Amino acid sequence: MNKAAIKSIIAIIIVLLVAAGIALAGSQGGYLAFGVPIFALCVALAFIIQWIVFIPSYLWKTEKFFDLTGGITYITVVLTALILSPIVDGRSWLLFGIIAIWAIRLSSFLFLRIRGAGEDRRFREIKKSFTRFLVTWTIQGLWVTFSLAAALAAITSEYRQELGLLALIGFLVWAFGFGIEVSADRQKSQFKADPANAGKFINVGLWSWSRHPNYFGEIVLWVGVALIALPILQGWQWLTLISPIFITLLLTRISGVPMLEKHADEKWGGQADYEAYKTNTSIMIPRPPAKRK
Repeated sequence: MNKAAIKSIIAIIIVLLVAAGIALAGSQGGYLAFGVPIFALCVALAFIIQWIVFIPSYLWKTEKFFDLTGGITYITVVLTALILSPIVDGRSWLLFGIIAIWAIRLSSFLFLRIRGAGEDRRFREIKKSFTRFLVTWTIQGLWVTFSLAAALAAITSEYRQELGLLALIGFLVWAFGFGIEVSADRQKSQFKADPANAGKFINVGLWSWSRHPNYFGEIVLWVGVALIALPILQGWQWLTLISPIFITLLLTRISGVPMLEKHADEKWGGQADYEAYKTNTSIMIPRPPAKRK
């Protein structure tokens, strides 16, 4: 076994240990099913789905089902929590509804995009290696776990509370973020579909106010989800608020903005119009572009 394979196995073990910690924290004060906390069962399901789809994906050396599987996992996990929980209240249905809407929209959008492009360049080399590709699918399981943590804790908790002002605020925050994300993705798709824009970077619409408005919307909508779940959290369940924090760190420090900024710099770096756009446009939070000197 080579060093790369060993590192991949170690990474998988670390991911599973982190997921186990979240499962323990989120299960506090939660309902049981078959003698096991429902929260923990949902975490396990998130990983099982990834590993099942990984097998044919590796055999066919394709990443085309990666994003679609992620969306299906979100819906399946939350739906499982609803089915297994003996009490399903308005908060639970609200959380399920907004997560399902987001998951269906985003996963189908990404699936159609990659089908049109033919491949996702991020996976070009990774999918050739069993262990590296497996790490990617396993990390997606952790992504689902972290993202859903607060919502799952609220849905599976024995403690219940009527929907109140904070839930309304959370829903409005989610709707705002969702609207930003959908609009940004649509604008970029329309921009790329125009032959006149071939080889150009997008700097119109929301993209004239932010270099990554879709990521801003993604972060905001998960903050909304956390706000809806917040009144139910108790004890160790407070750790599930890592959800919006994880999304923020992932998109701004790890796989989102850094990768896209690097790719953009390699493609357009040195061009006067791109350098001016980068200087005058917010990297994340939308705001009017600075006036060019």
